[in-house]
Amino acid sequence: MAGTATAAPPPGACHNAEPAHPAIRDQPWAQQLLDPRRVWPRTRGAGVLVAVVDSGVDADHPQLTRPGKVREGRDFVRGEPSAAYDCVSHGTGVAGIIAADPVPGIGFHGLAPDAEILPVRVSERDIGDRGESLRIDPRVLADGIRYAADMGAKVVNLSLAGFDDNPVVREAVAYAVGKDALVVAAVGNGQRDETTELPSFPAGYDGVLGVGAIDINGARFTGSQIGTYVDLVAPGSQVVAPTRVDGHSYVDGTSFAVPFVSATAALVRAAWPELTATQVSQRLLATANPARGGQASPAYGAGLVDPYRAVTDGLDPTHPATLPPHIPTPPDQAALDEANWLHTTGSTAKWGAAVTLAAVVAVALSALVHRHGRRRRWQPTWSTPLPSRPPVVEPPEQTFLVTET
Repeated sequence: MAGTATAAPPPGACHNAEPAHPAIRDQPWAQQLLDPRRVWPRTRGAGVLVAVVDSGVDADHPQLTRPGKVREGRDFVRGEPSAAYDCVSHGTGVAGIIAADPVPGIGFHGLAPDAEILPVRVSERDIGDRGESLRIDPRVLADGIRYAADMGAKVVNLSLAGFDDNPVVREAVAYAVGKDALVVAAVGNGQRDETTELPSFPAGYDGVLGVGAIDINGARFTGSQIGTYVDLVAPGSQVVAPTRVDGHSYVDGTSFAVPFVSATAALVRAAWPELTATQVSQRLLATANPARGGQASPAYGAGLVDPYRAVTDGLDPTHPATLPPHIPTPPDQAALDEANWLHTTGSTAKWGAAVTLAAVVAVALSALVHRHGRRRRWQPTWSTPLPSRPPVVEPPEQTFLVTET
């Protein structure tokens, strides 16, 4: 297919590239929890382009090599025409959670394996040599978001977050939303207590679905930020993701919760192509499963994303009509009086019938006794004598055997 990429990095593109990892064969808990295979008979995301605005995507990973799955995209860091390579595995992991193919002997797979991935490379590395987080150039990020929208991406995955509201990024997000792209972003991993609401962008922008992370127990992942920008949660602790070249690794953070929501959005957009991005967002929120924080929680949003319900539930996206006020009907006093009279009359009649019946029975018994007595001239009759009672035989006294002392 035209545009399909190969993943050989350009010479000098990767500084200290991450090596391949061994394969993880067990089925991950996130795939067990969300169980996307239930929805695959209805949709696998075919025809939906998902932009992964990240560190690139290694299109040579065995679960991403199917022709047409990963497009060439664009590298905005180096100004290259292809972003189908990855130095740090971050973008590859995100793309795999969205669209990795199932393969024999491997438990991991993406939620929407027939979706197409558009790699948009906006970062070279996410961690510096001293372990510090590296910032992304806002203009590079904005250019990548606009490019994704112009290429027709129906879902834009932003597994990144920051504290600053940058006008250039805000305008790029608004541009993508105006192009009917559903923008999904991480809420960030900066939470240090249970109450403080930290800023988070681009999750806090209008039209963006902000995604937090939970662990295997359904609890908020440590660090997953709390705020009004949290719309949904998804698995983000010790989840499995593919790594560059080959294999898989266990990863943490809201960055890896986002692609579970992006993949679910791709499934919905494939099954319901007539829905707008706003309606898809409403559908994801309406079909989320309850989470620990309750509805509209600042830590859990609307709840845990549910791919099966998001696709299969029959929803009316319009607001429900207002119910008319309930005005109780005043009681009909005449009818109540009549019912009371009938109840009283019925009870009196029942007691009268019982007394009359008792009298009739008494008269009948008296007549029978009188007739029987006259026939025997009022002489007593003797019943058959009872047999004599056998004598009681008392048992002998018991003999107690004791040991002489």
